Amino acid sequence: MKNKSIPLLIEFFAFFILLPISLVLPFSIRLKILLVLLGFGYVLFILKKAAHINFRIKKDLAWRSFFRRILIMFPLVVLITTVYVWLLDKDALFFVPKTNFKGYLVILFVYTFFSVWPQEIIYRTFFFERYEKLFKSSSLFIFVNAIVFSLAHLFFRNTLVLVLTFIGGLLFGYTYLRYRSTTAVSLEHALYGSWLYTVGMGQMLGFPGMED
Repeated sequence: MKNKSIPLLIEFFAFFILLPISLVLPFSIRLKILLVLLGFGYVLFILKKAAHINFRIKKDLAWRSFFRRILIMFPLVVLITTVYVWLLDKDALFFVPKTNFKGYLVILFVYTFFSVWPQEIIYRTFFFERYEKLFKSSSLFIFVNAIVFSLAHLFFRNTLVLVLTFIGGLLFGYTYLRYRSTTAVSLEHALYGSWLYTVGMGQMLGFPGMED
């Protein structure tokens, strides 16, 4: 391994392994928030220095291909998750939009812009542009991304969350490598995450508003 790769490996380990694990440990929530904000600031600083990266919507993006894949995948997700919630807890099915529609819309807005977008900046744009040189296999690269994306949700202490975020990591990682677009992968992430909240899986995934 070349010596110039060592700093990147140390950064990767500290940022994507140690930091998420530390958030599970019992120490001040204020300190945890500070660590996350500092980490996000570092990510933005590094991305700003990279001349080949910008966050403008790509005019030449293959949007037709992207939305075609969404039209195939999304109905399957809708069917599987609807049946899952119906079998597990019928009362939870579409609970939030039925009982508090305004609050539901607010949560979706906050989730999209203050959760999904930062996550995709860190775990797709930064991760794939920063560490691609460390991986010769794109399949392994996506798999590792899915692992660390799942690890980022370890603080939920919920096996279902870890499984879903791993699957999501595989899907979103593929999307980013295919389209190289933060906008596209953020739209996909927001769509699936918002649907899980809509169908009634919000309580399992840490969304508020699931209790009557």
